[in-house]
Amino acid sequence: MEKKNIDWSNLGFGYMQTDKRYVSNYKDGAWDEGVLTSDANVVINECAGVLQYAQTCFEGLKAYTTEDGRIVMFRPDLNASRMADSAKRLEMPVFPEDRFVEAVHKVVEANKAYVPPYGSGATLYVRPYMFGSNAVIGVKPADEYQFRVFTTPVGPYFKGGAKPITIRVCDFDRAAPHGTGHVKAGLNYAMSLHAIVDAHKQGYDENMYLDAATRTKVEETGGANFIFITKDNKVVTPKSHTILPSITRRSLMYVAEKYLGLEVEEREVYLDEVKDFAECGLCGTAAVISPVGKIVDHGTEICFPSGMEEMGPTTKKLYDTLTGIQMGHIEAPEGWIHVVC
Repeated sequence: MEKKNIDWSNLGFGYMQTDKRYVSNYKDGAWDEGVLTSDANVVINECAGVLQYAQTCFEGLKAYTTEDGRIVMFRPDLNASRMADSAKRLEMPVFPEDRFVEAVHKVVEANKAYVPPYGSGATLYVRPYMFGSNAVIGVKPADEYQFRVFTTPVGPYFKGGAKPITIRVCDFDRAAPHGTGHVKAGLNYAMSLHAIVDAHKQGYDENMYLDAATRTKVEETGGANFIFITKDNKVVTPKSHTILPSITRRSLMYVAEKYLGLEVEEREVYLDEVKDFAECGLCGTAAVISPVGKIVDHGTEICFPSGMEEMGPTTKKLYDTLTGIQMGHIEAPEGWIHVVC
């Protein structure tokens, strides 16, 4: 198989149209068989449920070329399960989890010429999504839906290495108690856009959202979970019913305990204890871990001992171990690596 003529080393984190995508339609209470298509355009009615009432959810995962030349995906079964949870919460029909994995497999295989070579630092980003497609003018769930998967090659999230970022404690709320913070709904990301644009204007890289009920506990950022390292090398992550259950975060906690022999803890993390941690990072599909060097709480700076120059030592071990598993030079736990070809 010949790769596309792409300058892999200079890819950004953006959209590049690839050859094939998967489409399946839900109508009259059932999903059709689904097809691969070359048409990248979505044609829907002007009154479609997704346009009127934001009835949509999505997932994000990556396909990699491993050290031995295989094309693999990382834990797509967990993306399938999380999308099922999102669909249920938004009154959308669940796309069967086995078919989800089959669909992302087919799309990656059909676009294997776009999977960046090993060592380039680039990957193939895979975006499954679902939306209400028929006309809905009253506030109610749609009757028809479309499930789609597209891919796009992307460069490393951090070119030249991950430098610690500065984030602020945000005055906006990300998710309400008993709301949709625990699912990957498009509406969660729409409401975060103003906050992140405002943060950038103020000179910050990201927002730290607190719990909406008491505004005393750390939740997450607009698109990533927090991990903290204590001064005695324990890995701590916030626990809340309004946090999206990050697949990367769950994987890092397993790696910390089973591969690195570290103590791990998922618990409520209060803002006033953040100053006592040694390291801080944001974890998600795009960057794996983004190190945090400084948090600013309304003018009060919390500076982590790991500093602003490089990733903290324990965070670096976590990052290197998980990416080593993904890229095939560290043996993976059973079921973590899905081989495409």
